[in-house]
Order: sequence, then C-alpha cells, then structure tokens
Amino acid sequence: MILSKKSPRFYYKGNQLKQLRAFCAVAKSGKMTDAAEQLYLSQPAISLQIRALERELDTVLFERHGPRINMTREGQELYEMARPLVASLDTLNARFNRQMKGDLDSGEVIIAAGESTIIYLLPRLVKQFRERYPNIHVQLRNVTGRDGLAMIRDDEVDLAIGSMLDVPSDISYNPVYSFEPALILPLGHELAERKRVRIEDIAPYGLILPPRRLTTWRMVDRVFQQHHVPFNVTLEVGGWEVIKRYVELDFGISIVTGICLREDDKLVAKNMSAYFPKRSYGSVMRRGKYLSAQARAFLEVTEEEASMPDSPWRVDQSSR
Repeated sequence: MILSKKSPRFYYKGNQLKQLRAFCAVAKSGKMTDAAEQLYLSQPAISLQIRALERELDTVLFERHGPRINMTREGQELYEMARPLVASLDTLNARFNRQMKGDLDSGEVIIAAGESTIIYLLPRLVKQFRERYPNIHVQLRNVTGRDGLAMIRDDEVDLAIGSMLDVPSDISYNPVYSFEPALILPLGHELAERKRVRIEDIAPYGLILPPRRLTTWRMVDRVFQQHHVPFNVTLEVGGWEVIKRYVELDFGISIVTGICLREDDKLVAKNMSAYFPKRSYGSVMRRGKYLSAQARAFLEVTEEEASMPDSPWRVDQSSR
C-alpha cells in the first residue's frame, strides 16, 4: 500500500487567521524573512501559509523577484480588507480584558433599589463611586422588592441594593449594613418619657405601617404574633418620609428602621432591638451571575464605605 504525501493545503486548511496574519506581515515588510522573524516562525512556515491562502482564494497574492516580493493587485485588495481584521483580532484579548475585567473608564452599572434605599443609603454610595469612577454611568431603578427580584432574574439589572428577610434559593444576598429598629412617636406622646418601652405598651396605639406586601409590615406582624400581643394598624402608607410626617402630625406611631432617622426629625425615637431584629441592607443578585467590572467596582465601594470609621452606618441610628 502506497501512502501519498499530504499537501500543505490540507495541513493549513482551517487556519485562515494564521494565513492572513502571515500574509499581512509579509505585505507590510516586503520580505518573508522579516515576516518570519516578526511572527516567531520559520521562513518555510510563512511560505506554506501564503501558498495555502493563495490556494484557498484561488489567486496569486505576491510576485516574487528573488528575495524581494511585490503584491499583486489582488494582494493589495486583500491587504486592505485583512489588515484591520488582523489588527483587531490581535488586540482582542487585551481589549476584552480591559472592558470586562479592568477597564473602569467607561461602561455602566444598573442597580435596582427600593425608595428607602435610594433616599437614605445610595446617595452617599453613588457619590463615592462617582468620585472614583467618573466615567461610569450609573442607573438606579426605583422598584419594590417583588419587582426588583423579577428584574434580577431577567438580567435587566446588574444587581440590587436592599433588605431581605426571606431569601429565595436562586438569589444571593450579601448583607453589608445593619440598622436598629425604632419606635417613633410624636413629640409629647405619653410613651416618649419612658426609659424602656415594652411591646405590650405599643398595643393600645394605632400603628402607621408600610403596605402589607412589603417586608416591614410582615416583620412587625411576625414579632407581635411571636409575643402573642395584638396590634392595630390605623394607616398603611408607602415611604418612610410619609410615615414620619404622619407620626409628627399625631396620626399614630410606627416601627421603622434606623436607616430613615435624621437629626432634624421632629420625633422621639425609641430603640426596639429587644423585640425587633436589626435590619440588614446589602447586595442582591441572581445566584451564579457573572458581574461586570463596573458592578464589581460598585460592590467594592459599598463594602469599603461600610468599614470606614466615619461611616454613618457603623453606629446604631435609632439609639439617640
């Protein structure tokens, strides 16, 4: 049995990028030897690449005159087409790494958050992030918890910043900040002078709470049931600022998270950590999701901010 020698065409077939890279190197330098040196190949290897490309395209790309070669008209046309392609592919890895792993001079990060997070937590974080990465565009989507989870699952946002009590199995929650629970009262309320307020003391008064579908209402309901104490909700309204305003006007009292309390509030705040759990806030994302460099940078800023000595969230916000 006689085995025929394989043609170089078949050996190099399917490697058109290598062929084009060799072709462009020869076209630019005008010499096989210079192209071989540039690509760290032997001169015969370069010759085989060019011959294979000519066979693939069924044309002649170079006219050979001793050591010097000149491009044919077809060669010149191909060079104009191939040169930007080869240059782009040769820099693809570097450009990809800059864009996805380390280029923080452009791009965007899309964050879902509830109203309280956007009002009280994110302004300081976004300010720190923008100062460090001024060319990254930040989008904030104001959503409720349920809508935010839907956006996370559909990859409509990079991540969410918020608070969670019950974490679904397909969601990853990393708490970073912690806030104390507080009972807020209007000035002059009869419970305001008490050093310690028990959960039984709250029962006779009407509570102003966020809507039932939100986490705070469920948390308050759970705690009162655990202590077998009835409670009365006189008003359901969304937004901590609205709730605080109605408490100021003596429409009722409320259980809030320390994140919303400020020094200039015209309220009395009582720490209720003996009964209600601390409320954590942190990053929420789809489990297993790959985050862009921009999103990872935002998370780094949130964690750094929480660890700073002057962070307003290192201390209890309602024990004052």
